Amino acid sequence: MNIVVLAGGLSPERDVSLITGKMVSEALRSNGHQALLLDVYLGYGSPDDSLEGAFARSGEAGAQAAAIMQTAPDIAKVKAMRKDDSGIFFGPNVLKLCRMADIVFMALHGEDGENGKVQAVFDLFGVRYTGSGCLGSAVSMNKEISKQIYAMHGIPTPRGISMKKSAQTADIAETGLAFPCVIKPCCGGSSIGVSIAHTQEEYEAALEEAFRWEEEVLVEEYIKGREFSVGVIGYEALPVIEIAPIEGFYDYKNKYQAGSAIETCPADLPPQIASKMQAYAVEAAKAAGLDTYARMDFLLDAQENLYCLEANTLPGMTPTSLLPQEAQAMGMDYAALCEKIIQISMEKFQ
Repeated sequence: MNIVVLAGGLSPERDVSLITGKMVSEALRSNGHQALLLDVYLGYGSPDDSLEGAFARSGEAGAQAAAIMQTAPDIAKVKAMRKDDSGIFFGPNVLKLCRMADIVFMALHGEDGENGKVQAVFDLFGVRYTGSGCLGSAVSMNKEISKQIYAMHGIPTPRGISMKKSAQTADIAETGLAFPCVIKPCCGGSSIGVSIAHTQEEYEAALEEAFRWEEEVLVEEYIKGREFSVGVIGYEALPVIEIAPIEGFYDYKNKYQAGSAIETCPADLPPQIASKMQAYAVEAAKAAGLDTYARMDFLLDAQENLYCLEANTLPGMTPTSLLPQEAQAMGMDYAALCEKIIQISMEKFQ
């Protein structure tokens, strides 16, 4: 098949996305496909360029991926790399190539690709793509809406409230919570802008950091416990993986810098706890309308209470990412995982 692997963009998770895209495109080529890696924002050539043979040249052309740094990329520098000044999110020839492809493999991460907007455009243009549709993506990107949906379906989640930048409060008591608490952007990913506040000073600094990324943040109770994740493909749960950061919590650095966390799959859990977590993961995916694949994050406290934190609608596929490790634990290698994602996504369009 001719496949566009769509990555990059203007999200703080841009670097992660490009690494995912590079690995996915290489795996798809090893499976016999012509996979063209495209940066959704920078595009491909100039608007008037001929696209004939673009997929046949996919091994030499397309976007380039660099290493993932310990901090989020400088988006202003990325914008300065754009060859045209149209201001349109889709770079030169991106939509044309996506319409020419048999399917688009969505390797975008963060707001750019996971909030449903790109999916909505593709739906209107008749472009086939991997992953969930625009509604499930939009719902899951907003952590406040997700929490409400989980609560409606009996899926436990930490107590918390959303807070607008224009109506923020420095008084923790007004939130109904207490220290320590977690502050995070409402629609962010990869733990960018997430902080744990133990004091008033840390709380005010955490609000400032979170609001640096978005106009709305989530303030949640802090749950001390072990961190886990469960992938779901076609409403079937993968083995549970445990993530134990060597220092701090599972933030941007610990997610993507090799050796920053110890990851165990299958997780060392009593069978009944693992099964319960997998059942919650599938139920959360169904409740949010994530109908192809996703990954759910969980906490388990000392009393064996489970808490579903959020859904990742386009999970990372980098060398340190969790979903490929879970698939590997059940005998599915990276290339086979990419093929499975394409297969179940294509079924929606038949």
